[in-house]
Amino acid sequence: MVWLFLSLFSALFLGIYDVLKKHALRDNAVWLVLLFSTFSSGIIFIVLLGLSMINVLEASEIIYVPPIALNEHLLILLKTILVLSSWIFSYFALKYLPLTIFAPIRATSPVWTIVGALVIYQEQLSVLQWLGVSLTFIFFYLFSTTGSKEGISFKNNKWVWFAIIGTLFGAGSGLFDKFLIKEVDRMAVQAWFSIYQVVLLSPLVFVIRRTIKNPLPLIWRWSIPLIGFFLVIADFLYFYALDFEDSLISVIALIRRGSVLFSFIFGALLFKEKNIKSKAVFLAGIILGIIILLLG
Repeated sequence: MVWLFLSLFSALFLGIYDVLKKHALRDNAVWLVLLFSTFSSGIIFIVLLGLSMINVLEASEIIYVPPIALNEHLLILLKTILVLSSWIFSYFALKYLPLTIFAPIRATSPVWTIVGALVIYQEQLSVLQWLGVSLTFIFFYLFSTTGSKEGISFKNNKWVWFAIIGTLFGAGSGLFDKFLIKEVDRMAVQAWFSIYQVVLLSPLVFVIRRTIKNPLPLIWRWSIPLIGFFLVIADFLYFYALDFEDSLISVIALIRRGSVLFSFIFGALLFKEKNIKSKAVFLAGIILGIIILLLG
């Protein structure tokens, strides 16, 4: 049952990851925060990749990064594009939305993954799964009414739509992972994904910063590099949990999505956000829907 504890700690680190993003983005330049936070994770895997190449790390070790073929690099590059698209929209949404609004929107990701599976993989849902999907959407609608009390319209606020679009790209990445992890070694995926995100982001951020008028300066905070560090730990624990033969992906996915509880609690305590009680009730409804969905 070690994989259960690995999944729980992965969720904890993901929750801290969201809190660190919120702290780093406050009154800060989104593009630069995104770029420098990816540097920290990229550096970790450049070191591991180098140690693997010169055989300081052996193939039997869990952090060894094996060589991969060109077609595998292309698959990881596609994953990187999907994840970066999700991050770009999510970072902007998180900067301008309360964490207790943003986190529950991200919590609906498993539902969008299921909808994608219906369309792409032509999967069929059971009655219990349809109940879970319905409950999630009902409580998500009720949750949107709480946002209106804070002047945040779920229909007209572009940052809400940024959060939703970011969640959709994240769900797309999850669907792609279903195929990718069967084809490519897990450490190779995590390592080259972390490196490629820096390679793709650097010229993009340079061009954007050069073309926009009066770009915000970067306010350096130690939460910026810690974003990448905590994401690396969360993903490593997640992939390691999946490696256990008796692990259940449905249970791991549910526990990992529990990160929203950590980020919601931290958001309520650290950032003194509003309407916590009503948000908590509707968030509980969303999580209940996801539990029923995964049990189905």
